[in-house]
Amino acid sequence: MKAQLGMALALVAGLGTAAGAYAQSEAVQPAPTKAEQIFAHKTTAKAAVGQNWDGTLGRLCTVPDNALRKSTGAFTQAIPARETWYAEPYKVFDNLYWVGTKVHSSWALTTSEGIILIDTLWHYANEDEIVAGLKTLGLDPAQVKFVIITHAHGDHDEGARMLQQRYGTKVVMSAEDWTLMDAQPDIPGGRPTRDVVVADGDKVTLGDTSVTTYLTPGHTLGTISLVFQVKDKGRPITVAYSGGTAFNFPKSVERYDTYIASQKKLAKAAADAGATILLSNHSQFDHAYDYARISQLPRKPGQLSPFEVGSDAVGRYFTVSSECAEAQKLDLAP
Repeated sequence: MKAQLGMALALVAGLGTAAGAYAQSEAVQPAPTKAEQIFAHKTTAKAAVGQNWDGTLGRLCTVPDNALRKSTGAFTQAIPARETWYAEPYKVFDNLYWVGTKVHSSWALTTSEGIILIDTLWHYANEDEIVAGLKTLGLDPAQVKFVIITHAHGDHDEGARMLQQRYGTKVVMSAEDWTLMDAQPDIPGGRPTRDVVVADGDKVTLGDTSVTTYLTPGHTLGTISLVFQVKDKGRPITVAYSGGTAFNFPKSVERYDTYIASQKKLAKAAADAGATILLSNHSQFDHAYDYARISQLPRKPGQLSPFEVGSDAVGRYFTVSSECAEAQKLDLAP
């Protein structure tokens, strides 16, 4: 009995010593290095990609810089050969049409009183893709009553002046990006006159349709993102539209923090609205060029549009964008 008690006390003492050593080893674990933290953010982003956001991951985590951008926001770029950018237009939902190029998107949202166009293209593509594209789809470009420009960069705003002059279209933009546009020395396609200024939570309403605007600064300081409904064979579904994507802004911790906050803000707005579709103005981020063509194929009963990725996937898009931004922010540190 005494022997057993002695063994038990020795065991307890041994366990206590081991626990103390374990606690001591835990206490002196070094903090993660910058490289380890960056790797952790990129790993989280990669895990959120699923089958949807491989292009987003590649653009934001693998090749995050854009050397073509000037400080004014304008691109320096020669007009490329037509075959490198031209794409056929497509109807993708009952009331949403894609009239973009192979790289950039413009979207026509039809309403009971005309068309709301979301983003335009480089000036060289507008006649072929937007004007001719709408006509090909049986729509009248003169019925474009509003064009919402999500941010004042040439690949999205250079068609605004043409629509404004030719059809009387009202151009919609944030105050900050109207100012950014005014600061640009030259805009191919012309500078639109200031029409409509929207703020956070405003609605652009035309007939039976409203588009809610959210200020999501980062990509530019006046980037706006959108939430609106479309119909798929009569069934209403909600779209979250990311108005600013890449990290082509002046690099600073503060600017990355602004971008990250905006991604989280739009993620919440999308979740609150029950969005199951994520669109943007670059096919690399949302596969618009591919999905628009795939959506023309016959669907089996109950089969969803390729654009309808589900609320979980929409949320994962913002995980990818914000985690990649966290990684790039850390990379700025010495």
